[in-house]
Amino acid sequence: MDETVDYSVRLKEIARFADALERRTSDILKAAALDAGFPVKITEVEVDLAVGHLRTMREEIDWLRNGSSYGTVAAILPYDAPVVMLARLGGAALLGGNRLRFSFSSQTPRSADLIAEICEPFESFEPVVAEDNREFGRNCVEDAAVRVLFISGASSVGEAYRGKYHAFDKVFFAGPGGMPAAVVFADADVETASRFIARRAFINGGQYCTTIKKALIHGDHYEAMRKQILDYVRHLKVGDPFDPGTDIGPIKVERTRLILENALEKCKEARLLSGTIKGEFVLPLVLEMEQGGIPDLELFGPFLVLKSFDDPQEVVRELIQTRYGFLLAFFGSPPEEARNLFDLHFGMIHDNPDFFFTPLRLPFGGKKSSGWILERHGKDWIERDGAFLYSQELVHRPTA
Repeated sequence: MDETVDYSVRLKEIARFADALERRTSDILKAAALDAGFPVKITEVEVDLAVGHLRTMREEIDWLRNGSSYGTVAAILPYDAPVVMLARLGGAALLGGNRLRFSFSSQTPRSADLIAEICEPFESFEPVVAEDNREFGRNCVEDAAVRVLFISGASSVGEAYRGKYHAFDKVFFAGPGGMPAAVVFADADVETASRFIARRAFINGGQYCTTIKKALIHGDHYEAMRKQILDYVRHLKVGDPFDPGTDIGPIKVERTRLILENALEKCKEARLLSGTIKGEFVLPLVLEMEQGGIPDLELFGPFLVLKSFDDPQEVVRELIQTRYGFLLAFFGSPPEEARNLFDLHFGMIHDNPDFFFTPLRLPFGGKKSSGWILERHGKDWIERDGAFLYSQELVHRPTA
């Protein structure tokens, strides 16, 4: 932390931005519903989380120790939860004394225009709405002022920018989440595990990269948890995103619907327990895999595969075979050696979690095909992976 920096000035600006977002809450809800079909009750929680996060940025000052600003940080916001991403990334950029240049998903034109309007009075924010994201990325590569780049998307997107890393001081790639798993061991609390899996599989129609897509459940608990999860799913309301009672709105992004159709085809050996696709409306899809392995897919949307297991050692081996080391949640006590294996293969690991929305100050990021960071160290470069904290990463530290 630079003792010469007056963080009170930066915190005041961040708080002013939180106020600006809060004042436009109703407009943000409307834009998200029209763009992607996100239910207003879900987006409202996202805005509350973003505002609360920004208003408590003082908690992150110690994360900036011995650091200085990079200059301009660039990013493309995802179509899911752009306000949350802007709070985490924008709050960290401002606290570290950086400028943030950002573009938007092509799936959210209304949200893009609105967020750009909200950000217009803030000198440290530079929203870009007139360029497609390929053009935005090319311009970032060519602009020497941009020192840090955040990108997300399919593995091919990451590889395209990997070849351009020399244009920056640091490049973050948040790759596909794949099929984030929850595993339930024999000594788990069944109620807690069932509640978490059901909520985290279908929150916002499963349209977060951190939503659970497969649940591997010890045989002693399988029947009870299967029933509890299906009971929860039956009470989810699918419909008008403007209805405050709606849990899952229409899946307006065609790419997501195609991904779901492909997943059903890839999982045709599984038994469909619940759900169907009816145009833009997708009733939560719950499948049961009785034999064989669950396909290793890049998946998005309201989709959950259940599978029973008896041997905890075998299920650990199955889990770590995934190409996508993004997120793993476990309940109960894994085998002794499993914790080290989980650390090696996954960026984010939730130990017996019990939350609805992911807390915004948990580390974020994956391993394997789910993410990497390339960082300049003097004349050398290092590549690392795993979960990170935004404010820690958005300050430059002297090379040892």
